[in-house]
Amino acid sequence: MSSILPHHHTESITTDNLCQQLNQVQDFQATANVFKQVGDPTRLKIFWLLCHCEECVTDIAAMIEMSSPAVSHHLRPLKTCGLITSRREGKEVYYKAATTTEAQTLHHMIETIMDLTCP
Repeated sequence: MSSILPHHHTESITTDNLCQQLNQVQDFQATANVFKQVGDPTRLKIFWLLCHCEECVTDIAAMIEMSSPAVSHHLRPLKTCGLITSRREGKEVYYKAATTTEAQTLHHMIETIMDLTCP
């Protein structure tokens, strides 16, 4: 791989490894999709909230002062990209942050960047 580079500024072993990693397009696309979802301030608020509690759409809507349909609109992509999960109890659906490494890392990043503390 390093032989295709016009300039050789680094060791070829490192360059070869980096080129191999860059070829993992699906990993970069999945990561970009996660960042795209939390690039919206409302989704970021909802995700952060669900890192600390499990709530239904009605309660989430009341906490962030939005309509339930608007909150549902924001929950859908967060769930699709795997940042939140849901469970049904009767007619009510409850949402919470996923227990994945990605969701936990993102939660930590949000709190670090915004200098927030978990309640």
